[in-house]
Amino acid sequence: MTIFSKIVSGEIPCNKVLENEDFLAFHDINPKAPIHILIIPKVEYKNFQEVDPKIMMGMTLFIHEVAKLLGLDESGYRLITNNGEDGGQEVLHLHFHLLGGAKLSWSHLSDSDSKNFI
Repeated sequence: MTIFSKIVSGEIPCNKVLENEDFLAFHDINPKAPIHILIIPKVEYKNFQEVDPKIMMGMTLFIHEVAKLLGLDESGYRLITNNGEDGGQEVLHLHFHLLGGAKLSWSHLSDSDSKNFI
């Protein structure tokens, strides 16, 4: 059982932003932007490759609702999911990071040399 499943079950508290019967959005405890929300399905899917596309349709609508609720739908936001070990996924429960509240940079990639990845 992942930490996110424990949050869904109520074993671990979270600072909820929005919840419905299928999805949960809550504040990240280690924010990387003024607004940093984690959005998860309540059912544990290991990663994006494992999730049924029909679930993603509902999750997309839920993410739209979270962005609007936080006032990010017009100003903009970054939506990230890491998939697998090489993608940087740390918790094996599908989740999206919604970051906003400021003009976000992409500095961690600016010094990358693509020759190092070939």
